[in-house]
Amino acid sequence: MNKRLFFLLVLILIVVFYFLRSETLPSYSPTRDYIDLEAELVEQFILAKDSSVIELPAGHFLFSQSLSLDNKSHLTIKGQGMDKTVLSFKGQTSGAEGIKITNSKNIVLEDFAIEDAVGDNLKISDSDSVVMRRIRSAWTGQVSVQNGAYALYPVLCSNVLIEECEAIGSSDAGIYIGQSNNVIIRNNKAFYNVAGIESENSNNVEIYGNEAYENTSGLLIFNLPELTVYGSNINAHHNKVYNNNLTNFAVKGSIISAVPKGAGVVIMATKDVQFHNNVVENHKTVNLCVVSYEIFAADEDELGQETVTDEALARGLRAIENDYAKDDNYNPYPGRVSIHDNTFNNANLLPTFSNDFGLLWLYKNKASIPDIAYDGIISPYGSLQDDEHKLCIRNNANASFVYLDASHDFEGFTSDKTPFDCKLNE
Repeated sequence: MNKRLFFLLVLILIVVFYFLRSETLPSYSPTRDYIDLEAELVEQFILAKDSSVIELPAGHFLFSQSLSLDNKSHLTIKGQGMDKTVLSFKGQTSGAEGIKITNSKNIVLEDFAIEDAVGDNLKISDSDSVVMRRIRSAWTGQVSVQNGAYALYPVLCSNVLIEECEAIGSSDAGIYIGQSNNVIIRNNKAFYNVAGIESENSNNVEIYGNEAYENTSGLLIFNLPELTVYGSNINAHHNKVYNNNLTNFAVKGSIISAVPKGAGVVIMATKDVQFHNNVVENHKTVNLCVVSYEIFAADEDELGQETVTDEALARGLRAIENDYAKDDNYNPYPGRVSIHDNTFNNANLLPTFSNDFGLLWLYKNKASIPDIAYDGIISPYGSLQDDEHKLCIRNNANASFVYLDASHDFEGFTSDKTPFDCKLNE
């Protein structure tokens, strides 16, 4: 055999082995020495009165049941630090959440860790004026589809502050805000999750000073159909989103299971998004993409309805809605999105071939991973230049760009970002 041909074949085999080798999911395994104070601490939650403080002592504490609060006002739950006070629900036999708070106002949770709930570690719903500060929410051991969906989970809330927290090991999103208004997510860390940080169907959200790394995807800004609230006005700035290339370990059939690994930032079907002064780097699919809901629904059509698993439904997870068009209040297309003054880098020389985007870059983009990708799917009654669908990209140094023209089978695929060099009307 010709030596040159031999070495070429060896190189091909090495490349194939590199991309097809199985990946080991990471582990979070802190040392714990549990103390039995469950009865006393549960009693504090049961007897908690408005305008009081639940003081959690230092130590590692096991719970067999959820801790619940309802219709409380001006209440603080305070530990001695996220490294000192640990509430563990490993082996939980009653309830799904670790801590569940509903219909409350002026609630502060700070300075403790919460681990290993059957479902969500910390869920707060239908509440106003909520602060989560210096909370570490995690699942221990090797990350798994059996982990709960959300580490920090405020939903249907208003006036929410999440700061200096850590989220680890969620099988959906680590720091999640859903159907809420007036939210600040700042100075947090999220790693080993499927999605590090997610803003879903929420309004007036500011996301800044956060680090999202070693997740499947770092930051999701989503708008989904068939919900009571539709999101807009998201300002994400001065975040670091990097190395989010973890194999997706979400429950199959959930919408998050369709997010490809190596997608740093995904902006989907959301209006009035400012993404600026962020550092986004080292992702194997794309550093940032702007897409419509249609591109997710198209994947579902190809995969078939059997992908909506019983497990996803049983765990209350959102699936992809093929018939989203029946929701007259939902707009599946992104618009008025401004991406400016960011820093994009990528140390990966080749894209992952674990999803269709990697293959698309191979055939259409000379195997180069784009910094910014736009699917180009808009309403048939609109244009790329109208205010409703406008995407503006400027002052991102030498960031690479691709326009997919996905609605026309990629016929107009181009790296020319000139049509998107604009500024949104204030």
